[in-house]
Amino acid sequence: MSASSVRLTVNGAPSPLAEVPHDERLLDSLRWRLGLKGTKEGCRTGNCGACTVLVDGASTLSCLTLTHEVEGAAVTTVEGVADDPVGARVRAAFADAGALQCGYCTPGFLVALTGLLREEGRAAPVEELLEELASNLCRCTGYSAIARAVKDARERLP
Repeated sequence: MSASSVRLTVNGAPSPLAEVPHDERLLDSLRWRLGLKGTKEGCRTGNCGACTVLVDGASTLSCLTLTHEVEGAAVTTVEGVADDPVGARVRAAFADAGALQCGYCTPGFLVALTGLLREEGRAAPVEELLEELASNLCRCTGYSAIARAVKDARERLP
């Protein structure tokens, strides 16, 4: 199997990776090469959203994305969302609404919602935001707390 270097910017910092096998998933590069364990592996099939990251601002399932496919891209993980003003509002809204529960799905929700709100801002109707997040699955909250957090996060935007 062949391997080569990949240039990425992860959470705003240059993060060159050496000897990346061509079949290595972005999820594995983030977790095992860069030590960013906030991005979770849930289903390995792209059905749960726990592995969501932003690639050049777009929500991306890192379990279905090969690291080589994002050569030269800017990747934002849940760790990077912490330093983002929109991401900070999203995190606070989830905490205040009690939408964290076990926390396994939370990184995917936080990253996906941060990306949506960066793109759409307050103009996005809550119903559309919830529809966009429908592919992110949670087995703990029953979604009502998450729906409250989404509404609150949108309202916290300037």
